[in-house]
Amino acid sequence: MFDINNQDFTRLVSFVKENYGINLINKRQLITGRLSPVLSGMGYTNFTDYVDHILNNSEKEDIDLLLNRLTTNYTFFMREVNHFEYFMDTVLPWLEKTKKDKTLSIWSAGCSSGQEPYTLSMLMKEYFGSAFSNWDTRILATDISLQALSLAQKAVYSGESLESMPKDFKSKYFTKTSTPNQYQVVSEIRENVLFRTFNLMEPIQFKRRFDVIFCRNVMIYFDQTTKDNLCKRFFNATNQGGYLFIGHSENITSQNLPYEHVMPSTYRKP
Repeated sequence: MFDINNQDFTRLVSFVKENYGINLINKRQLITGRLSPVLSGMGYTNFTDYVDHILNNSEKEDIDLLLNRLTTNYTFFMREVNHFEYFMDTVLPWLEKTKKDKTLSIWSAGCSSGQEPYTLSMLMKEYFGSAFSNWDTRILATDISLQALSLAQKAVYSGESLESMPKDFKSKYFTKTSTPNQYQVVSEIRENVLFRTFNLMEPIQFKRRFDVIFCRNVMIYFDQTTKDNLCKRFFNATNQGGYLFIGHSENITSQNLPYEHVMPSTYRKP
């Protein structure tokens, strides 16, 4: 395992924080442990040359590999299930009542390998039933990682990752693949999700504001100021009455935000 000196550690931590919001100031051991194999694989013999490369000649693939190594893309279907129950029981009835144009605007920000936006699409299919095709329910799903988005677009998952879903969802929304214990999301649900790369540190300037934003277990890597600033940008990108869902392990200083706190890790724009 390679050692990283103080100067290279500071340079790398500052670069990642300034460009991607990820705070690694207390993650020195994680950096050396997870990046040492990357350095070896790329032919580097020290961190100084590697950090020089990242800061000065950064290819998108190399940045993607760096971020994937330093963050944990751990997720599964129906994670933090109370959010999905609230979405089904409260949010969707509100949207059905108020959206006269039958167009919903939902964003899965930091979608990782796709379980969250696909679950939301399945829930909307369940809720609207035969009227599903009459609504524009397409979900925008973004992530900074090309690797995560590639997995999301393939939409193939292990049987274990489906265990928390309602029993009939597996037969209704997945098909078996030729690989044992691997299942792919059906095309109707896959086609309802639009995957895009997006850095949450950038200005949020999409064509329309959102009725619902899910950004869960992404801000665990951010310091408090970065989290609060991101949530303010979310607020400005949210329609009146719209919702923001964050992870249960995250917290924002709600006194600085105009969102109303609805329930744990759930906020609404007045």
